Amino acid sequence: MGGPTGLSERALGPDLARGFMLLFIALANSHYFIYGDRVFGGFPVDAGPVGMVISTFVDGRAFPMFGVLFGYGVAQIVRRQREDGKEWWPIRKLLWRRSLVLVVLGFLHAMLLYIGDILAAYGVLLFLGVWALRWKDRWLFIVAALVLVLTALPSDDSLATASDAADPSMLPTDLLGQFGDRIVVQPYIAGLGWIGFITPFLIGLWAGRRRILERPAEHRTLLTTTAIVGLTVAVVGALPVSLVVGGMIDQPSDHALRILGPLHDAAGVFGGFGYAALIVLIAHRLSDRPITRAIAAVGQRSLTCYLSQSVVWAVVFTPYLLDLSRTLTTTTTALLAVATWLATVVMADRMRRAGYRGPFELLIRRITYQPSITAATRSRSSGSRA
Repeated sequence: MGGPTGLSERALGPDLARGFMLLFIALANSHYFIYGDRVFGGFPVDAGPVGMVISTFVDGRAFPMFGVLFGYGVAQIVRRQREDGKEWWPIRKLLWRRSLVLVVLGFLHAMLLYIGDILAAYGVLLFLGVWALRWKDRWLFIVAALVLVLTALPSDDSLATASDAADPSMLPTDLLGQFGDRIVVQPYIAGLGWIGFITPFLIGLWAGRRRILERPAEHRTLLTTTAIVGLTVAVVGALPVSLVVGGMIDQPSDHALRILGPLHDAAGVFGGFGYAALIVLIAHRLSDRPITRAIAAVGQRSLTCYLSQSVVWAVVFTPYLLDLSRTLTTTTTALLAVATWLATVVMADRMRRAGYRGPFELLIRRITYQPSITAATRSRSSGSRA
């Protein structure tokens, strides 16, 4: 009681969603490494149909789904702790330990492998988000809606319409220079990146309180409506940008892009909700399939699999290693992303069959729960001596 959820106790739906999410994250991250004389939205100009598909269905949609599942997981931790009789202050300290692990891991990840790390940003979000654990539902929705509206306001900061080439910190030319460039960029990403994930995190907390993703049969109507509405909004909101990415229409004026970029991002939040709902419904139908269990195994080991992707990006694209950023195209990079994800599916499924949780999952749980586990062990020992 009160410790991390055992593998046999985990609900299939959230784990399957996390597993699929990592495919989307691979597609969303990898295209930023491709070199182009001109760039739009992280793609070389005229990225073709593959770029348009990724921009429509993946970019700005994968990370909000991660945010929903992250908030949902926090709600699960809180529920287990409360069921074990823990007060709010010890629960907050437990979650702060978890946030510290994420920040440290994220920093090392950014320095060594991939500057676009999200772990540290989520660590900051969790550190601050613990104060929302006792909010009433209406305040979760009010704050989530307010932040979504603010992030949808016209802005020049959207990555969906950025025309900047890859930063030197993304493709460092030498190892020592890599650390010098990244130490400046990483705190900025960690310190501000969490703001865009507040809305899905808060909605994930609300959904976790009601165990919506764990009990799809009880919430079928809500999940179906969320999937249809969320994905429709995400696709329609993405088209003005994704048609430009695909070379189907000309790039609009800078003034229009200041509106379309945030629109693309805000619509993506709804896409995150829609994807999570859709995949949970699929899990309810296909729970006994081997492929379903294999992908869910990725979700159970999402931290290890996420970091494994970054090893591939670092080896393939870093100029002082394979340096394929000028060789691979949008299409071949997408194929690399899919192949990388499939490799993690095979790896995670083998871990599942062996009953092994995953190295980074074990690390974060050991640090998060160790004090309570140690206290429980001592208590049992004292009782046996008595």
